[in-house]
Amino acid sequence: MKKAKCLMVLVLTLIMVFTGCGSKTNKTANEDNSNGSTEEKKSLTIGMSFQEMDNPYFVTMHEAFEDAAKEIGATTYVTDASHDVNKQISDVEDMIEQGTNILLINPTDSVGIESAVVEAKEAGVIVVAIDAQANGPIDSFAGSKNKEAGYLAGKQMAEDLGEKGKVGIINGIPVVPILERVEGFKEAMAEYPDIEIVDNQNGEQERDKCMTVTENMMQANPELDAIFSVNDGGALGCLAAIESSKKDIKLYSVDGHPEAVEAILNGDIFKATVAQYPRDQIRVGLGIALAKYWGANVPEVMPIDVTLLTKDNAEGFSW
Repeated sequence: MKKAKCLMVLVLTLIMVFTGCGSKTNKTANEDNSNGSTEEKKSLTIGMSFQEMDNPYFVTMHEAFEDAAKEIGATTYVTDASHDVNKQISDVEDMIEQGTNILLINPTDSVGIESAVVEAKEAGVIVVAIDAQANGPIDSFAGSKNKEAGYLAGKQMAEDLGEKGKVGIINGIPVVPILERVEGFKEAMAEYPDIEIVDNQNGEQERDKCMTVTENMMQANPELDAIFSVNDGGALGCLAAIESSKKDIKLYSVDGHPEAVEAILNGDIFKATVAQYPRDQIRVGLGIALAKYWGANVPEVMPIDVTLLTKDNAEGFSW
């Protein structure tokens, strides 16, 4: 326990360095440094491989990554896999060739990315998965408590439904966070014998696709009372479909997307989202990677808390 506490102090110290030095003059890799660490800064190269970068959630992560890397004067390489695992593997290979020391990877396919993780580790790269787990010999994983997120959404849904009704799931791509959210949601539903999950369809976490899937789900299940979407981007498509139908169907999701927060505050359909903290995932993930790079033992998993947002507490929330 003492060792774990010491590690947390180290990680928190690194996070403070990343986030608390805005008023100081930033050093770059080319600036002189009187304590002799200039060469170390010059040599530190950090890569960040995203599964996508069109989503505001990942845009926020990218901003946090660049800010943190700037604070330590590191060179950065950032790539967008556009949900193509083959491209992501190629991106990682390119970063290895560029001499990357630390790789933060947000896998588009938790299983499919394993070969790239193995290749990076064989090249001596520190690898930390962010937001979604990656198969292979990663050094650590920093991500949200996704199972808890699904569970919290389910509990809120059950409360709003008076513990009875027919509900559906709008699923997504088969990465660990999505699977865990659905698992947590189902665990919550299992506590209420008068709530029945009548449908479970894949909306691929895309707004347009989820709108179509929701339309089909409502048509196939005319007595549907509520829907759980695995992410806010897809949920916004669900919202459009529900609004067009004029049906009384409640909506729940995960992320904390600005549009979802606005819909919760200003409407009666979108009831709750379980907010993640993308900036914290990047800061903690990079802090863990640096600790490993500097020779410390690090935990296999660093879970990041989530927060249930409803009309009662969503005002003022932002990533």
